[in-house]
Amino acid sequence: MSSHDDADYAARAARLGCATLVDAMGRVHSHRAHILALSSPDPSRTLFGPAVTIAYLPYRDDLPQAGIGFGELFDQAVGDDPAGKVLVLSSGGYPDISHGGGTKLSRVKRHKLAGVLADGRLRDFAQLRDHGFASWCRGEATRWGGDVVMPYAAGVAVEVAGVCITPGDYVFADAAGAVVIPQAGLERVFQEAAKVEAEDAESVARLLDERPPR
Repeated sequence: MSSHDDADYAARAARLGCATLVDAMGRVHSHRAHILALSSPDPSRTLFGPAVTIAYLPYRDDLPQAGIGFGELFDQAVGDDPAGKVLVLSSGGYPDISHGGGTKLSRVKRHKLAGVLADGRLRDFAQLRDHGFASWCRGEATRWGGDVVMPYAAGVAVEVAGVCITPGDYVFADAAGAVVIPQAGLERVFQEAAKVEAEDAESVARLLDERPPR
């Protein structure tokens, strides 16, 4: 899919909102696809794009992955065409621990990703806000978390708040929450979302026109 197509879908998603897209997903798929409301350095910024993933695990000093570092896995995850992608970080079982901050995630700005969805906390909200991309996470952290969780693998399926996200799935997040849409069904879900929006508008108009009982 071209960057122009992604920009069009991003604009449509921002207008429709997360709840409408979740309703549409429920009509097309039976699996859980919604994530409850998250925290952001700038909640006015919506996030949309295809997922690239890094799986976290609890830290162990005896595993070779303990010495790999975030940067190497980031490069593996984003590949040769990172612009517009959404970096998804799993929790590694510790959603209340920092999984990154303004320094580490400056790579997101440099490579022009759409932003970050983290199933953990992030540090340096002011710096992340200044970077200009959208960040959604479990809240702000103050302490480094590298002695509790470690990035373990890139480009694999991850679990975020009970939702399975595979590389290439489309992620949308706003102040209401987040939704994960399989790439192959993206247009169908958006078509259903337009129907949901029209049906809701019709229902509101009908309810507003109802006469109160005598």
